[in-house]
Amino acid sequence: MRTAFDVSPLFRSSIGFDHVLSALEAARRVEPIDAWPAYDILKSSEDAYRITMAVAGFTEDDLTLIQERNTLVVSGRKPAAAEDSGHYLHRGIAGHAFQRRFELADHVKVAGAALKHGLLTIELKRELPDAMKPHRIAITTDRARPTVEAKPSAAEKLAA
Repeated sequence: MRTAFDVSPLFRSSIGFDHVLSALEAARRVEPIDAWPAYDILKSSEDAYRITMAVAGFTEDDLTLIQERNTLVVSGRKPAAAEDSGHYLHRGIAGHAFQRRFELADHVKVAGAALKHGLLTIELKRELPDAMKPHRIAITTDRARPTVEAKPSAAEKLAA
């Protein structure tokens, strides 16, 4: 059973949380679950992730990876080719087009992708800007505290 949750009232009363609310809104719009192609998501370190997708039968030219803002779209489409001569008794290797979307957190970028033995491996890395990284703040005593001399404004100079 699926319940609908409307987050639009939160947009009116929240400031600075729009990326979280947008993620909730995107989760609400999730398409029906499609189990193909199968994939794994691995957190390989504090700031590194790996997505591995089983894309048997697809080549590098058949696959497209696009990162737009906080969304990674992986799609595959085989070119229209002449059908194999003969009649399939069973066709279990999927070859139809697909598109899989992954919502990425802020500052997560695709570091690389490789296709080997029918597995597409996508490396992701979170790269925080220097301004967002923790930094040490020096503590000074009153004697060593730098002084800032206030310069008189133009109005104060005229009044004197």
